[in-house]
Amino acid sequence: MKVKLMMEDGVLPLRVPPQMSIYADQHNVIHLVQSMVSSLAVDQPQDPIAYLLLLLQDSSVHVPRVVLMGPPAVGKTTLAGRLCADLGAVHVTMETLLEDPSPLGEEARHHALKQQEVPDDLLVDLIQGRLKQSDCFNTGWVLDGLPQTRLQARSLQQGGVIPKHVVLLDAGEDVLLERHRGRLLDPLTGDVYHEAFVRPCDEAVARRAEKRPDAREGALTADLQRYRCKVTGLSSAYRHILKTVDADQPPDDVYQQAVAFLRTRRCSRTPRVLLLGPPGSGKRLQAKMLADKYKMVDVCCSDLLGWAEADPSSVGEEVRTYVQHNRTVPKNVTLKVFQERLDRPDCSQRGWILHHLPCDLQHAKNLMDSLNAPNRVFFLELMDDVCLQRTMMKHSLADPSVHTAPYDAARECDDNTRTVTNALGVYRTHTAGLQCAFPDGVHVDADQDPQRVFEALDKQLTIQTYTH
Repeated sequence: MKVKLMMEDGVLPLRVPPQMSIYADQHNVIHLVQSMVSSLAVDQPQDPIAYLLLLLQDSSVHVPRVVLMGPPAVGKTTLAGRLCADLGAVHVTMETLLEDPSPLGEEARHHALKQQEVPDDLLVDLIQGRLKQSDCFNTGWVLDGLPQTRLQARSLQQGGVIPKHVVLLDAGEDVLLERHRGRLLDPLTGDVYHEAFVRPCDEAVARRAEKRPDAREGALTADLQRYRCKVTGLSSAYRHILKTVDADQPPDDVYQQAVAFLRTRRCSRTPRVLLLGPPGSGKRLQAKMLADKYKMVDVCCSDLLGWAEADPSSVGEEVRTYVQHNRTVPKNVTLKVFQERLDRPDCSQRGWILHHLPCDLQHAKNLMDSLNAPNRVFFLELMDDVCLQRTMMKHSLADPSVHTAPYDAARECDDNTRTVTNALGVYRTHTAGLQCAFPDGVHVDADQDPQRVFEALDKQLTIQTYTH
């Protein structure tokens, strides 16, 4: 964690001790600060100190702030309207923004009348201006189909518009085309219905509802293509607070899934992930994939001694002394190296994913008693015969035998088999102790395609990021 100390000559970064990060995680400090700063930036009160004191005592910290995304005809407006009615939030759409009587609204209407896209900076200013108004601040808001691009999302975040939840509705193109064909519009209220999917409950509404005059499939197909080009970048801007909901199901089911998600609260925790498992279970690969996605530091304990040997610190000097004399580095020195690496600023700020350590119950206890205790632990489960098969295959691919005599190749294979078998035996000996040290560890079946293992781990990480 890092804060900034203001100096006359500029800004000086001040490193916060690791124990502060632990405290912030335990008491949800980061989430509280984010909520308050976001509200402060949006409302911009005359007396910010008094405002923040009131905010701490008020329930407005918990008002809904929702972004609802999805392709055209997926049902965003219907869901947003229902959510706003139940939550008491303000429904913000492009249409309502264009009703803004200010010069910004007039400029946006000018673009709309010419069938031009509203420029990013203008749209961002419109959204920020709308969310500053007291109704949005006091009761919350649902942005329906806004923002539309990753750039807009980033600009809103920089301006203090930070949603608590983002719901992405998704459905296949054939489903969207079918819904588009059966769309009905209530000319009196502007509400949208569907001939078969969402029929009006009121008979008077059903009689006056009519098909939209602009229901052109070609236009919808073009809109879908534009959406597909933008959705990946847009989703990435909100990836840590986003839930995708399959919209190809009854509206009540879609609504219930969205509401269940909105009832969760995001905890901004620095990820400290521990991967445990036997040789061949894929710890290194899964760690790399997760680190790439969440920008964590990939800490492989089998590589730590090489890192320490090249490090100018006192611990590095200690390691070099053993390596230069071809002596095995003692366990206590290895643990020093491990703690030194996790104390570095990149690990403290971005979080880390650790594998190939701890090796036994004592190592695990030392880790849990330190300032670097993990907050997510996974056991990759794999049978011994599969571990042996995978590891031997890795050996043969990574270092194919150069020997021509059959007995040389056989002896090399036997040596590798014994090495792997011994490593498996050591792991199995300490498995019960490790499971005792980490009783809340999640067990994941590693005997499947690596992508499926990654998805299982990723799902659990997402689940643990939210609490009710």
